[in-house]
Amino acid sequence: MTAKSEDNAYNTWSITSAAKAIAAGDLTSEALVASCLARIEEREAEVGAWIHIDAERALAEARQRDAATPGSPLHGIPFGIKDIIDTVDMPTGYGSPIYKDAQPLWDASCVALLREAGCVALGKTVTTEFATRHAGKTCNPLDLTRTPGGSSSGSAAAVADFMVPVAYGTQTTGSVIRPGAYCGVVAAKPTFGLINRAGVKELSESMDTIGFYTRSVEDAALFLHVLADYPQTDFGDVETLKPKIAICRTTVWDQANSETVALFDSLTERFGKLGAEVRELELPADFDDIAPAQAVLNDYESLRALAYERINFPDQLSEEMTSKIERSLTHSRDKHSWAIDLMQHCKTLLPTLLAEDEVIVAPAAQGIAEVGHVYTGDPIFSQVWNAIHVPSVCVPAGTGPAGMPLGIQIIARCREDDRAFIHAEWVRRALAG
Repeated sequence: MTAKSEDNAYNTWSITSAAKAIAAGDLTSEALVASCLARIEEREAEVGAWIHIDAERALAEARQRDAATPGSPLHGIPFGIKDIIDTVDMPTGYGSPIYKDAQPLWDASCVALLREAGCVALGKTVTTEFATRHAGKTCNPLDLTRTPGGSSSGSAAAVADFMVPVAYGTQTTGSVIRPGAYCGVVAAKPTFGLINRAGVKELSESMDTIGFYTRSVEDAALFLHVLADYPQTDFGDVETLKPKIAICRTTVWDQANSETVALFDSLTERFGKLGAEVRELELPADFDDIAPAQAVLNDYESLRALAYERINFPDQLSEEMTSKIERSLTHSRDKHSWAIDLMQHCKTLLPTLLAEDEVIVAPAAQGIAEVGHVYTGDPIFSQVWNAIHVPSVCVPAGTGPAGMPLGIQIIARCREDDRAFIHAEWVRRALAG
């Protein structure tokens, strides 16, 4: 039996604090991993965040890290891995019975790079079927009657419940950002292509992006710095920052719930009092068809990405997946080309809509997490931003009905992930103050 998590609180530490303590010799990776495992033992039966945990393997890996000289700022830090990401020493099931107990022969690039950096692979987290809509077993740890969002359900829940300090997700539409909002954690969806996708089960080659969850913006920036060799973000100027913020309710604002409407109605005044230069950004008509175009891309490309499964194992696909396939068959190559062209046009257009150094603040979800576990929520408020490949960071933005968290996303131009992080931290402080 693992010691109870209350015997120590290492599992609640930030990545930054734990890594510094490990480097200084004041904490071992084994102790940190043991604390995370103890939390999992206490809560997993209720939350259901994990599909595979091998405690002895994780502890052995941690002891290996303790015996080695730290070679990165993440040395000894445990991480969770969404179960569409291949691992050489753990099964990868892609959320489907087709791949039950399937064992890859390699690590995905994003896993191999973290292991090279001295991190510890804690286990595999629950995903929806092939990262689409058919939900897994995970509950929202803040209210077990509600969804954690999807498709990165287990990763968001595990970080929110202090089971692990960081975990991978993936996003094709809103599968990183929405679970972050629903579970009240920081969710980072970097610029498209910034994190290598080799060894990740593909759904849409035009939009799939690896993201991740942490409990602080600083941790998220540090994680991307190590993983993607991205310049380290300097948060030293956050206190004196006078940001330029464009509040964008998007073209689907009529689908926002009342709690999101109330939140956004307050933002201009709240940000303005703290010295921000705030304006409303109304997207031009060019963006009106982005949502249906994104849906076309998702359907058309997933039909081909999942060709083997739909041809050979149609009886093992969910009703939701079968319906998606049937819908996908109605999309022509010409329609796919139209969607690609529109996405590229809007991607080129967006920078011209923003002032120098300006970021966008937009809803992360319609509202709070839905009651129930079959429906993981609508990704509609992330569609446009994911389709045009820009970086987005979701931060907690207070609470709505039933005390459940609300989230907002901060969006920057492509390859300006550091700007998104800095402004996300400013926004987080502004809303928490």
